[in-house]
Amino acid sequence: MRFIITAQAGTDDTKTDPPTGFDEKLFTAYMQFNEAMHQAGILVASEGLNPAARGARVAVSQGRRHLVDGPFAESKELVGGFYIIDVKSLEEAIGWALRAPSGWGSDDVLEIRQLTGPGDIPPEILELIRSAAPTWSASVWQARA
Repeated sequence: MRFIITAQAGTDDTKTDPPTGFDEKLFTAYMQFNEAMHQAGILVASEGLNPAARGARVAVSQGRRHLVDGPFAESKELVGGFYIIDVKSLEEAIGWALRAPSGWGSDDVLEIRQLTGPGDIPPEILELIRSAAPTWSASVWQARA
């Protein structure tokens, strides 16, 4: 089962103070956490995201895409980074999230969500996906089979 764990700032009552300047010890803790997940064979991807000012937001209106203000109205809505992990259960994903370091201020809350896999999709829709996107579906789902 693949899960995405996203990191974002918490509410004001759980807010931690972000570090001032570069904190080598804290950075090392994050990298050691990545290394532990990699060594365990569960880490698929892990990235931080640049601040919202370096992004864009595209919305749909009347069936057409267009640029809107954003990407986020409030900094508390900003996703600071993510992990994609491949584990046996939600409980295992939670266990890893509980081990994650914290301290940047943009990772006070970790949200864990299961990614959709071929077993979650009705067979007729799965066949449509394979027909419409044969190389993509093969690269994504056959690697996990």
